[in-house]
Amino acid sequence: MLAAARSKIVKLWTGAKRPGSGLPARRIIRVLVWARRFAQTGFLALFLYLLFETGFRGSFAAEGERIRVGLPVEGFLLADPFVGAMTVLSTHTVYRGLAWSVGIVALTLLFGRVFCGWICPFGTLHHFFGWIFPSRYLKGGRRVEQNKTHPARQRVKYYLMIAFLAASATGSAIGGLFDPICVAVRAIGLGVIPAAQYIAGRANDGAAATGVQAVQQTGDRAQDFLAQSVWQNKQFYFHQTWFIVTLFVAILFMNRFIPRFWCRVLCPLGAFLGVIAKHALFGMEKDHAKCTDCNLCLVHCQGADSPQGGVKWRQDECHMCMNCESACPEDVIKFRFLPGRTSTIGEPDLARRTAMATAAAGAVAIPATRIADVIDANYDHRVIRPPGSVEEREFLERCIRCAECMKVCPNNALHPAWFEAGVEGVWTPILIPRIGYCEHSCVLCGQVCPTGAIQKITEEQKLGIDQKPISIGTAFFDQGRCLPWSMGTPCIVCEEFCPTSPKAIWAEELDVPKRSAVPGENGAEPPMETVRVKRPHVDPSLCIGCGACEKVCPIQDKPAVYVTSVGETRSKTNVILLENTSYTQG
Repeated sequence: MLAAARSKIVKLWTGAKRPGSGLPARRIIRVLVWARRFAQTGFLALFLYLLFETGFRGSFAAEGERIRVGLPVEGFLLADPFVGAMTVLSTHTVYRGLAWSVGIVALTLLFGRVFCGWICPFGTLHHFFGWIFPSRYLKGGRRVEQNKTHPARQRVKYYLMIAFLAASATGSAIGGLFDPICVAVRAIGLGVIPAAQYIAGRANDGAAATGVQAVQQTGDRAQDFLAQSVWQNKQFYFHQTWFIVTLFVAILFMNRFIPRFWCRVLCPLGAFLGVIAKHALFGMEKDHAKCTDCNLCLVHCQGADSPQGGVKWRQDECHMCMNCESACPEDVIKFRFLPGRTSTIGEPDLARRTAMATAAAGAVAIPATRIADVIDANYDHRVIRPPGSVEEREFLERCIRCAECMKVCPNNALHPAWFEAGVEGVWTPILIPRIGYCEHSCVLCGQVCPTGAIQKITEEQKLGIDQKPISIGTAFFDQGRCLPWSMGTPCIVCEEFCPTSPKAIWAEELDVPKRSAVPGENGAEPPMETVRVKRPHVDPSLCIGCGACEKVCPIQDKPAVYVTSVGETRSKTNVILLENTSYTQG
């Protein structure tokens, strides 16, 4: 029975007719080409839908309600084998959610790099961009030349992969900066969607200003739909977005000169799958004697894998788009299971010494950036990590800079770091209280983190029900800027907004002298008067560092109350005072 089934598969993928249909194999390939196009469109739509759903549009007003993201919005990241490999190397453990990536590895072992050609949303964006905005530069012979294999150009992604895996082995998942799924989530989620939200808001304002009722109603309905289904209720913006989006646009623009530039030159995930693809059971056979050098296969090639006759096929570079067989008029190219390997190159063309030097550089670079910094403490007091984050060193081992936690934060409190956490911490999440505070009962950031850098904590753990609450920092007062302390002006905003129970901010009520607002007679100094104020104080044993006080402080340029990372639950050394410590004098 197995032999008969194998015989049918071989006949189907050779030049024989399709069983029971009378269709030649090339027509089947054309069907597969269209299936691939539908798959690309569908997976891109699914990716964008999950990205839109990575956000909370409700309210935390209902006491005791557990707020969760109803969909596996981090699914594409969990299915990313390069992310899985980095976290295994950096933490020496397998995070349970990343087991999904094993399925992609199995698919690659069976069919080759179908993830790149059929599934990857970032690769599809490049494919669509090149199709929608065709370049005059890529016409005729130039397109043929650019679609040929360029070993020097295509080695770059393999060297990047080696460097990032070596960096992971020394304890840093910094390769997430170049992972295509991370790049897509980060750029679209933090930059493109907020920009579209801003443009839609201005368009709605323009519709309202027309005074035409039909136009106003259409604008309001469109805005309501977008707010309920696409983005959050308020305008979000993120630090470093200008740079992130500029890089994103620049990468897309390069497709005007090199088709699928990212996939061919820079993608470490594509390189990782290319190494696995050399063992694929499905591949290409070519009859070089039939080739007439028409170059139609090169015109339509997506992977620059040398589909033309007279040269060996690069299996590690092929995206399995099937365009070459569909376009070939001479029936030279055949994709089939268990093909002959005489005309195939399965391994990347790398210089051994360069690969070894790249691995050494990746392994040494990360420890070198830590030399000038304290290894077991935060680099900067502004590095306030999300609640549930693991200790800083382990956090950098796990965080892939995907920005899912930033996108899901309901108060726009989490932002990509620049160099606050050192070179190694670029684009990792930090809390900026002046922009948004950590919602008291929210645990969404841990729910969407794909690698466990932010743990999936419960509301009971965060709020400290029958246990000590999770703290991400401590608030401090600048008494020289605080209205009740320095200016004799009543203000209790910070105390009112403090969410803990009992409140971490408490007020000392007293009478203080203050100059009268009424000037004295004949140029004399204004008389003094007594004002009743409440001077705020912080109880560090109750403060959780949520940043609500800093967010609402009415002092505009620099708040009178600010939060730093000291006192965070995750660290045993980043504390205000060391307990049970004795000093001996020599």
